[in-house]
Amino acid sequence: MEGEEVSVGPGNCWLCGRTLGARVEWHHPLPKSRGGRETVPVHPICHRAMHANFTNRELADIAARGEKPSDDPRLGRYLSWIEGKPPDFHAPTRAAR
Repeated sequence: MEGEEVSVGPGNCWLCGRTLGARVEWHHPLPKSRGGRETVPVHPICHRAMHANFTNRELADIAARGEKPSDDPRLGRYLSWIEGKPPDFHAPTRAAR
């Protein structure tokens, strides 16, 4: 379920590609409010970054094009910043300006 935290084995975050840590959240690439059922594992900080930068409508449009939010330039700075952080790194997430 979106936002639900679970512990899983080795894997990679769907958004940033880094190894997952002890805390994992499940994101619906096509939002549940738009009929999405599939979920993908993401770091909690990556999950918050997506929802701080995109509306559900925008996420649905991205999914409809067969893309990922990481393809959007709005997340470029975030992805560069998070790249070298440890899997369980967390920091406050600010909404996009």
